[in-house]
Amino acid sequence: MPIAPGICPVNKNSVPSLARPLNPPVPRRARPAYPVHFLDLRRPRYMQVQSSNSFAIVGCGLIGARRATFLPPGLLGYTCDIYLEKAKEVANRYEGCIATDSLELVLNDARIQAVIVAAANVSLGPITLEAVRHGKHVLVEKPGGIGPMQLAEIESVAVTTGALVRIGYNHRFHPGFRKAYELVQHEGLGEVMFIRGRYGHGGRVGYDREWRMDPVQGGGGELIDQGVHLIDLAASFLGEFVTIDGHAITYFWDTQVDDNAFLNLRTATGKTAWLHVSCTEWKNLFSFEIYFKHAKLHIEGLGGSYGLERLYYYKMLPEMGPPETIIYEFPRGDSSWKLELDEFLEDIALHRIPVPGLKEGRKTLEIVEAIYRKSGYEF
Repeated sequence: MPIAPGICPVNKNSVPSLARPLNPPVPRRARPAYPVHFLDLRRPRYMQVQSSNSFAIVGCGLIGARRATFLPPGLLGYTCDIYLEKAKEVANRYEGCIATDSLELVLNDARIQAVIVAAANVSLGPITLEAVRHGKHVLVEKPGGIGPMQLAEIESVAVTTGALVRIGYNHRFHPGFRKAYELVQHEGLGEVMFIRGRYGHGGRVGYDREWRMDPVQGGGGELIDQGVHLIDLAASFLGEFVTIDGHAITYFWDTQVDDNAFLNLRTATGKTAWLHVSCTEWKNLFSFEIYFKHAKLHIEGLGGSYGLERLYYYKMLPEMGPPETIIYEFPRGDSSWKLELDEFLEDIALHRIPVPGLKEGRKTLEIVEAIYRKSGYEF
């Protein structure tokens, strides 16, 4: 059973330009058409950043601070948080960066071309909408809002202002998935048939009192937290889902939101995704199996408490029986945050429609909304 190192064709020195003016709107460059909706794995273009202090981060908690570390030097102009001390804590690490608790100050600064939004779910949509109204490009944390109508409104405004919006589904950029997308393009796996995905963690003491389990702050529970990742990943291989079945339920935690969700999603041609997300998974788990007519790809682990990330490539033989197996291991840690940000920088430089963007994010939240309604939750 051969084991191959997990190496992806990524140029770490590629830094796109942010010099393109925002107004007036310019025609958007669409991505090339692929059989399924995955990443453009071609080598990034070589571009030079020409505009300093042109980025702002709104929301300076754990994720906002992490996002800042992957920006090219000199690009961060503002950190903004309703708690000014949090903004200052992050700003102090970057030369020329201004800390503020005023979103208006940030958005009215003509130097700012792009905003990273990393707040609680309830704030993602409103902040992104205001940024887009001011013509700023946005990388917003998943799920981008707490309902599809929020993203639909942002889409409408973005068409007018020319702003680009990328939804932060960073799991697409994990090395196992990048390798899977590559194999789909080049290995002749046959038509994709169905997907089985499981994702879960066990929470922690007091987890049911955190914002993710607050129906107002989170807009739901486990389904809108980890579930949206599985929906987005499944759609990236299978395409748009038109039949939505399943349910969300609260089994264990003392909360008004769901702690488990079970989904059966189907495309117009019957391709199926069976998905389960849970925060009663007492041993952290990530498992994503993709079944083709001539092969199976299985991604498990995400690093850290989820275990070493691996991709199993099972290639069916003409005589059937046990498949030929190749295992790719990715022990070097999670580079998804940097790769996703690099992709956003290139979106801006090329004025290219981001994927996953508002359309993909809206479709995902339509599924979440449908499951919650079926299950009797009202958020």
